Amino acid sequence: MARDRGHRRLVEPQNNPESDLIGADREPVSRQVHFVGSIKWLENQPFGRHKYDALVRDMLAVPGADPDTPRVVVSRCGVADGLPLTAH
Repeated sequence: MARDRGHRRLVEPQNNPESDLIGADREPVSRQVHFVGSIKWLENQPFGRHKYDALVRDMLAVPGADPDTPRVVVSRCGVADGLPLTAH
């Protein structure tokens, strides 16, 4: 992964990141990832299952993240019911 200096977020080599938020203990090399999340600012639909599944899949590309890493979402139109998020 490369660091996008203008936005200070991790960008995957495929350039299709779903991990917009990464909470880690320090820079430039973190020892522990506290959460991974996504920001979606859509006007007409909540953060749904499709985006959640992409977040779960892509978060494993974040060094230090694992399947138990908490997931958070920031969404303009809310979040679909039933998604196992730590916070939204």
